[in-house]
Amino acid sequence: MRMAALLGAKTPLRRVAIFGGTHGNELSGVLLVKHWQEDGAEVQRAGLHVKPFIANPRAVYKGCRYIDCDLNRVFDPAHLGKEETEDLPYEVSQAQEIHRLFGPKGSPDAYDVILDLHNTTANMGAALILESSTNDLLIQMFHYIKSSLAPLPCFVYLIDHPSLKYATTRSIAKHPVGIEVGPQPQGVLRADILDQMRRVVQHALDFIQYFNEGREFPACSLEVYQVTGKVDYPRKENGEIAAVIHPRLQDQDWKPLHPGDPMFLTLDGKTIPFSGESPVYPVFVNEAAYYEKGEAFAKTLQVTLTARSLNSSSP
Repeated sequence: MRMAALLGAKTPLRRVAIFGGTHGNELSGVLLVKHWQEDGAEVQRAGLHVKPFIANPRAVYKGCRYIDCDLNRVFDPAHLGKEETEDLPYEVSQAQEIHRLFGPKGSPDAYDVILDLHNTTANMGAALILESSTNDLLIQMFHYIKSSLAPLPCFVYLIDHPSLKYATTRSIAKHPVGIEVGPQPQGVLRADILDQMRRVVQHALDFIQYFNEGREFPACSLEVYQVTGKVDYPRKENGEIAAVIHPRLQDQDWKPLHPGDPMFLTLDGKTIPFSGESPVYPVFVNEAAYYEKGEAFAKTLQVTLTARSLNSSSP
């Protein structure tokens, strides 16, 4: 399956933000952003303003995902337009402040790029989250990052979907970049995961600098995993979970799940197979943060995106 990327970009990118702590218990981004706030030499690039920023400071202080609601789901017009009141959820108020600082969303004044740093408890390795299948610049950037990280795998999760796309913190930027690295437990730091995240950020900033300097990036293709649905755990009538992720599915993010393959395991030992009509590629398998959202994993399909050349001298 192929999709043509139509949106290009030739204007230099001048303002980049690096968000850590959108979720306060995802500590790799928190640690890196605090380090770069103290010593930003590592992330500075010539001609580029780079701002490291803690997105949800109260949640970071308390070591929890959020205080009142998920900050990474409230950057839509309804929440951003809410009147400031005493009972306004903290994350909605914080979203409005972030919108003022780095937006407004969809305007020429919005930051060019936001790199939003996340950890997952799922076995996803280094992953990039793409919000639009038609953004030439980000397809080229992700292609560059994947090539630069090789032989370390780097996967791309495409959330461009009419009903499953959500209003992310980074979506106020002209070019929103999600960086998701795991597996890492909530509230824990792992050196290997931290290093992978750090390398992804460095390659992203390098790409931006090379783009601004006029380096040509030939037309390219990029394999991505596009979300097509979410699968909940089997549940009892009272809503409690009735089965767990099957051992043969656990830690198998990005790998095909075929019809009839084991999917869940009940407490009495019964296997519940995948009943789809064709293979899917699960991601965020058994993600701790998604228990409250009723998501055991997300289903994806492999898609190939194409991007036209950037900074090409030819017409």
